[in-house]
Amino acid sequence: MAVVPVTEDQALAPEGHSSGSWRQHLGSLVFLAPGALWLLFIVIYPAVATVRYSLYNESATSFVGLRNYQSVFSTNAILTTFRNNVIWVLVFPFFVTFIGLVFGVLSERIRWATAFKTIIIMPIVFSTTASALVWRTIFDINPHVGVVNAVVQTVDDWINRPGSYPLNPSEGQTVASLASTGVHAIPGGALESTRTVRPGGTVQMGLTGLSPTTIALLDARAAAVPHPSGRAVSGLVWRDFSPSHPNVTGRVFPDEDGLPNLRLALTGADGTTVATTTTDSHGAFRFTDVPNGAYRVRIVPSNFRSGFTGLFWLGTRSLTPTAGLSQTAQSLLSLPLVDVAMIIAYLWIWAGFAMVVIGAGLAALNREVLEAARIDGATEWQTFRRVTMPMLAPVLGVVFVTMIINVLKVFDIILNMAPGSSQGDANTLALAIYNDGFTGGIHSGLASAIAVVLFILVVPAMIWNLRKIQA
Repeated sequence: MAVVPVTEDQALAPEGHSSGSWRQHLGSLVFLAPGALWLLFIVIYPAVATVRYSLYNESATSFVGLRNYQSVFSTNAILTTFRNNVIWVLVFPFFVTFIGLVFGVLSERIRWATAFKTIIIMPIVFSTTASALVWRTIFDINPHVGVVNAVVQTVDDWINRPGSYPLNPSEGQTVASLASTGVHAIPGGALESTRTVRPGGTVQMGLTGLSPTTIALLDARAAAVPHPSGRAVSGLVWRDFSPSHPNVTGRVFPDEDGLPNLRLALTGADGTTVATTTTDSHGAFRFTDVPNGAYRVRIVPSNFRSGFTGLFWLGTRSLTPTAGLSQTAQSLLSLPLVDVAMIIAYLWIWAGFAMVVIGAGLAALNREVLEAARIDGATEWQTFRRVTMPMLAPVLGVVFVTMIINVLKVFDIILNMAPGSSQGDANTLALAIYNDGFTGGIHSGLASAIAVVLFILVVPAMIWNLRKIQA
């Protein structure tokens, strides 16, 4: 007969009771009960209530079945939120994992690793709302405020020098010219003298409509007509407005200013440029050694070029060509600049998290395997690609899927960073839940249906992540 060993717990257990009796865990259940009730209150009940409300109308008084779900997948505005979530899921997790890997490797190879890690991890300490407001300023359309547009303006001004008298046609700014002042406009935005001039002659060209502030900044002096010269074409360009003679045009008065730093061209009868020059502080100019012939003086359009005035990074301008597509297809396939700007801001926030997790994975790698690869003659790149990456794959997978879960419910950076004019094109599922459920006209049924769809999308990634962490 076989002898069954008896454990100490079984020997001490009261007769008629097994060692697995629930009474043995009564103390643990008492301690777990408050947490379980709280979890039931803040998680289980809201989840069940959300599913229920998704099957009812806006006021939750009439059962409508799957009508709200039908609206989710047939409304253009909500389809745009799906598109934005797809963009976030496809772009952000990959880039943040890659940047975290680069930073993790760098932090192992530089001397000032502690300071480097501190700088990279610091953004995650701030709230997403504060970070969104900071990046909204960085991407401001005004180059004097937004850092990004300031950099672009510097490069653009270096390549295409702006004029001394910048105009913004979108604001209705223009240069007025009158026949009585000896100037008329020609195609292409240039201004030209109305009469021809020969060597030894002078030309006077009066302009109005220029900003007095711009003229003052250029240190304009009183207009002075230059003396004629034998083989030269001389002249004056001045602001044809006299405070003492406000109704008189075409004459130069002592209280009128010359227009300095204007780029001029001397053109022949066929319109070709013979010579170029620039006006002095009194608005006077002179073309020297001019061959015989009849010429006109032209004020070139570059004088009025405003230069780079700012790109609306937080706008709805698309980066994807959509010409020839239907309106629905354009809405689904276009990539607004605001999405790019917000993804950059979100990378700044979460790159530190990815670096820390991946750095911990790198620190836990078996160094003997890495040294063995180097001894066998593998280069640094071969060691990294064929040894380090396969060993680090589980950690990279955890970071990648965690970021997928994160961006599926991205909300606060869009709410605070995207301006009102771009919110519709930058909208995501989580923000749609907030907008439909809590702002404006409340659509609780539709918001609940979107929440259920979002939950269904998150669950598979969450389960996969938990399995990886447990493994």
